[in-house]
Amino acid sequence: MKTAALQKTTVQKTTDELAHEIKTATDIEDYLVRNKEHLFSDGNLSRHLNMLLKQKHLSRADVVRGSLLDRAYVYQIFSGEKSPSRDKLIALAFGLKLSDEETQKMLKLSCSRELYAREERDALILFALQHGMTIMSANDLLFKHNFPVLGCPKE
Repeated sequence: MKTAALQKTTVQKTTDELAHEIKTATDIEDYLVRNKEHLFSDGNLSRHLNMLLKQKHLSRADVVRGSLLDRAYVYQIFSGEKSPSRDKLIALAFGLKLSDEETQKMLKLSCSRELYAREERDALILFALQHGMTIMSANDLLFKHNFPVLGCPKE
């Protein structure tokens, strides 16, 4: 019984391990089949976001309010119909009340560039996430430093 449970547990391969397997692969189809669970796909972001909703005990309406994004657009992101831009994902992170680490994971999962502390705008966003700021407070900080704000305020 323990053996069956161990077989179901999958250790996530690192990017370096996957890159090495690609380099040594003789058949890309075989590589894709063997590593299906380790590769990102369009449905993974939607599943991940819905999992975060449950973990955080939030509703989609909470995320809409906390992200300043259009309600229909947020629902389309959660259903997998829309692929959001990096800034929209960051706005969602505020709506989901994610930590900086959780935000980085979400950005990586969506194949978006992670927040980079050497870039001033990204540093301001990281600061806001690390200090549990709302999107409005983060936007005040961004605006004060002459950077584009996040979300799209409702009209």
